[in-house]
Amino acid sequence: MSNRRVFFYVQHLLGIGHLARASRIAKALAADGFEVTMVTGGAPVPGFPGEGLATIALPPILAGDKGFSGLSDADGNPVTNAFQQHRKNLLIQALHAAKPDVVIIEAFPFGRRQMRFELLPLLDAIAAMEPRPLVATSLRDILQERVKPGRTEETVDLVKAHFDLVLVHGDPAFARLEETFPLAGEIAEKVAYTGLVAPPPPAEANENFDIVVSAGGGAVGKDLISAALGAAAMLPKALRWCIVTGPNLPQGDFDVLAAAAPAGVSLFRFRQDFAGLLAGARLSVSQAGYNTVCDILRAGCGSLLIPFTAAGETEQSTRAARLERLGLAGVLPEEGITSDRLARDIEAMLARPKPEIPPLDLTGAARTAAILREELRQRVVRPPRSA
Repeated sequence: MSNRRVFFYVQHLLGIGHLARASRIAKALAADGFEVTMVTGGAPVPGFPGEGLATIALPPILAGDKGFSGLSDADGNPVTNAFQQHRKNLLIQALHAAKPDVVIIEAFPFGRRQMRFELLPLLDAIAAMEPRPLVATSLRDILQERVKPGRTEETVDLVKAHFDLVLVHGDPAFARLEETFPLAGEIAEKVAYTGLVAPPPPAEANENFDIVVSAGGGAVGKDLISAALGAAAMLPKALRWCIVTGPNLPQGDFDVLAAAAPAGVSLFRFRQDFAGLLAGARLSVSQAGYNTVCDILRAGCGSLLIPFTAAGETEQSTRAARLERLGLAGVLPEEGITSDRLARDIEAMLARPKPEIPPLDLTGAARTAAILREELRQRVVRPPRSA
């Protein structure tokens, strides 16, 4: 079964979290002997999806604003019907060319509803294939809870009709799907928890810093970075700071921030050795995105989390609150970011002992590969399980 083929769709819109998690999973699938074709639909991000993976890049679609309410092309123009039709055709052509045994669709139908113009036809095309591939959705452990009436029911209907597996990338000891998706019981027989998709234990970084500040993809992290620079100027000069802005921070903003960096602060767009930097740090200061939290849990360092809450987003706040209750993090509300407040909170966090990380399952990438391989072993390819 070493030559089983996986067709993996991922669409990142604002940050790079969806793409980063999917890339970690795809790398583990390839290491397990699967032939992986990744189909990406967002702006290119250096280093992702990664080496050794066949990649098909659709014409990019980006979030029209921070609230995900609109879609734009790479030039900032609203996405047209013709653009959507072109992408849909390219996607379905790629599916037929790949001849997959497994199709993984990241987030949908629990998220990425903006992409249903191409994902619903994709699901119809999969259903018509002979033999029909195994179909799985790849899902983070905590979902956005702000939904319109009827959407949860629609999600359940789509899962029942089209999906064989709901791969929840989490440890149920930390978060269960039903806690943020109330109708999870209706699809319980399709749900498989993989563990958290954390990186492997990191190699030691070539540099050591006391405080590592990161802003995810960087598209919405300018205020955090600005406040961190101000806090660095207020705290003892002996502290060594590494600030990672993320690749999506506009170049003009990066240049302004770099010019304002005080002594003892190193500013970077991206660090390939980010996980290693955290392992050697006393404190991580970041948003509360899935991937960054997985990095922090693997590294075992202290953390101060500033959850992203624009446009009613709840996922990061929920995650941060759970970590705070476990004694694994301090939490600073996004609206409370000032240099003064950040400096006080960092000082308080540095005074705390190193946290005791509970025995959470951090092997989600490799476990995903094992789950898919077992599903394929148990059934050659069969129709979706009935409701």
